[in-house]
Amino acid sequence: MRHEKATRLLDLARMLAGSAEGLTLDEMAQNLDVGRRTAERMRDAVWTAFPQMEAIDDPPTKRFRIPSGLDGVFQTPTAEELAALRSAADSYKASGAETRAASLYALEGKLLSALRGAARRKVAPDVEALVQAETIAVHAGPRPFEDQALLTAIRTAIKGLSALSFRYEGGSTPGRTREVTPLGVLFGRSNYLVASEGAGGPRSWRLDRMSDLKVLDRPAPPPEDFSLQAFADESFGIYHDEIQDVVLRIHPRRAEDALRWRFHATQKVTKQEDGSVTVTFRAGGMRELSWHLFTWGGDIEIVGPQVLKDMMVQELREAGRAHGAW
Repeated sequence: MRHEKATRLLDLARMLAGSAEGLTLDEMAQNLDVGRRTAERMRDAVWTAFPQMEAIDDPPTKRFRIPSGLDGVFQTPTAEELAALRSAADSYKASGAETRAASLYALEGKLLSALRGAARRKVAPDVEALVQAETIAVHAGPRPFEDQALLTAIRTAIKGLSALSFRYEGGSTPGRTREVTPLGVLFGRSNYLVASEGAGGPRSWRLDRMSDLKVLDRPAPPPEDFSLQAFADESFGIYHDEIQDVVLRIHPRRAEDALRWRFHATQKVTKQEDGSVTVTFRAGGMRELSWHLFTWGGDIEIVGPQVLKDMMVQELREAGRAHGAW
């Protein structure tokens, strides 16, 4: 128990050293999953160990931070942390995300090179043992398109709050040059730039259909109220269309699977008296949702909306015709 308390204090010290603006007591309590009084006692203990910690007025409260960082002895990564980093890089590489994989491999190299000789010699064998003993299953699906020069241009525009132009081989007018305000990148089965064109709202542009990217010398800040996560949460997957109230019923024999399954970020899951499970959420992207529901076979029923039912029936008919069933 004493070791656990020391570890929690060190975790808090790392948080305070890693935050440029500092943390309030409420934020400390939330991050550590403790009460405010406990967070206050932990803050005082850390302040005793790190007297360089400072309090910053942020009415109506205060923020706390350790501005000079922590000594390297407190920052040595564990074998488990380094193995998780390597596994994430290997997973990216296996799925075709070469650019992000290269970034993580480079980060791993920097972390190892920053370790003192004795620490590096101690942790390296454990990292290799864990990496060899753990792997990530790669699912069938398209390999995401990642071009380093293209991603670099997009990230440069986002960081500089600059407009971006590119030739787009998609949409209703293939080959047209677009000038947009870049808002973010969605990584998934296919990768997309989220951007707004002119006075229009945000939409998705496939990276593999973009060419001739240029960062323009024109300011293009994103709307203050835009959230990339909120935009992503409006849809099941990538496709954005009219928002629907989705209600799904899962058969009792798959109830345990459903209770552990994440259909959507906004889902509500309810177990019924007959053992079945009802899942409700609001989202667009009904076609991509219907594709996913195929994987549940006859264990799932679409209660609503009707447009999703109709789409599923259409997909079933087309699949049946392709295989001689109709």
